[in-house]
Amino acid sequence: MDQILSFIGSYVDWDVRSLLLFMVIFILTVDYLKNHRTTNFPPGPWAFPIVGSMFSLDQKRFHESLTQLAGTYGDVYSLRLGQEWMVVLNRFEVIKEALVNQGDSVADRPDEPLLDDIINMKSVGSSNGNVWKQQRRFALSTLRYFGFGKKSLEPVILEEFSHCAKYISSFKGKPFAPHLIINKVVSNVICLLVFGHRFEYSDEEFGKLIKYFEKAFQIEASIWAQLYNSYPWLMRLLPGPHQKVKPIWTNVLDFIREEMEQHKEKWDPANPRDFIDCYLSEIHKTKGQADSTFDEKALIISVLDLFVAGSETTSTTIRWAFLYMAKYPEIQKNVQAEIDRVIGQFRQPAMEDRVNLPYTNAVIHEIQRMGNIVPLSIPHATNRDIQLGGYTIPKGVTIIPNLTSVLFDKNEWETPFTFNPGHFLTKEGAFEKRAAFIPFSAGKRVCLGENLAKMELFLFFTSFMQHFSLSMPAGVKPVMDYHFGVTLAPQSYDICATSR
Repeated sequence: MDQILSFIGSYVDWDVRSLLLFMVIFILTVDYLKNHRTTNFPPGPWAFPIVGSMFSLDQKRFHESLTQLAGTYGDVYSLRLGQEWMVVLNRFEVIKEALVNQGDSVADRPDEPLLDDIINMKSVGSSNGNVWKQQRRFALSTLRYFGFGKKSLEPVILEEFSHCAKYISSFKGKPFAPHLIINKVVSNVICLLVFGHRFEYSDEEFGKLIKYFEKAFQIEASIWAQLYNSYPWLMRLLPGPHQKVKPIWTNVLDFIREEMEQHKEKWDPANPRDFIDCYLSEIHKTKGQADSTFDEKALIISVLDLFVAGSETTSTTIRWAFLYMAKYPEIQKNVQAEIDRVIGQFRQPAMEDRVNLPYTNAVIHEIQRMGNIVPLSIPHATNRDIQLGGYTIPKGVTIIPNLTSVLFDKNEWETPFTFNPGHFLTKEGAFEKRAAFIPFSAGKRVCLGENLAKMELFLFFTSFMQHFSLSMPAGVKPVMDYHFGVTLAPQSYDICATSR
């Protein structure tokens, strides 16, 4: 009897083993057939089954890892993350060929299940086709109406600086953390455009909103987001940082929704006060049209998009500016000397001063280059098969424009890894913009907030330099390391701002 039971047990044991072995072979075979590189597809690093190269790359320095791979596999190479194939583009000419010369073919955005599950609707930045065209066209035309990138916005920005200057002056040259206040300053400009009013820096709900953005951006650029976008059915069930993204964006959307409801109570189509009023009018005007993409949910998502496009990148750049000025006091003095000579210490800066401030303008551009704020741009996706770099990239493949490879290309910049305003100056000292300077990306999907960002950076930076001298606390050296996320943000630091 014992021998019979032993035989049955060994049979069952081997049967289970065989089943498991069969399942493993089956899964690996399916994975290979689904994910093997097709003929003439760009080369790239070997990918593990199931997860691809997800765990082979430095997630904290992801953009640097991708730039290094170009040295091995060329300017156009492929990379598999989970179940998704990506093609990484390096160097200016390659990125220009894709985003500008073949812009229509790579104008789409790839699906992102993590955000799709949370928001359940495509934003201006993530939508494609008719939705993207309608929403972007409306956003740009409406913001132009309210002075987006035009002179009429100057007093709004300068008034916000005056509030910030009072706050910074209250520290009387003692160390303070600029992170949150700079984010609030920049976000208030968007608030005035979108909501029609600014928030006091002491407003707790406003402070929470600002902190939400940073946390969400870090998670969305992490390996947890990569896993979620590859295996959403599994990651929805598993614990992890990815589960924190939904409550973050839910709180942000609720904040915007409350503003919308308040606007509806006083909405006057004949006298729009801000972006939300104009959007409510568009909803009313296009109601019943079969192809209309305008409704209240789209309004909320559009406002969220404007916050993302017009606040996080600019505030991060200004925080890098503080660090670079503290690290290079001689450059800071040169900027201040030029501002004193052209503007003086009493008149407020104006955009028309930029042409007469070539050195200051060059320093701002070098801060953007070295800061490398959006190192991998925002992913694109092919909407048809294309030829690029001698390879065939099929429809539906994610495209990563590696802006890091452009902003630090030794063939484009004399001293790519050194802070050097001379990159943007002629021998005669005139300002000269380089073609390879593309921190806002290029082509049809160029950053929606580019014009506003340029105006804010110039007016805020010149105002800060006009009123304050920046330095590190005694005995502290500037740390130029970063936190990798959707944006490349400096590590938290304290700084001293002494009134001039």
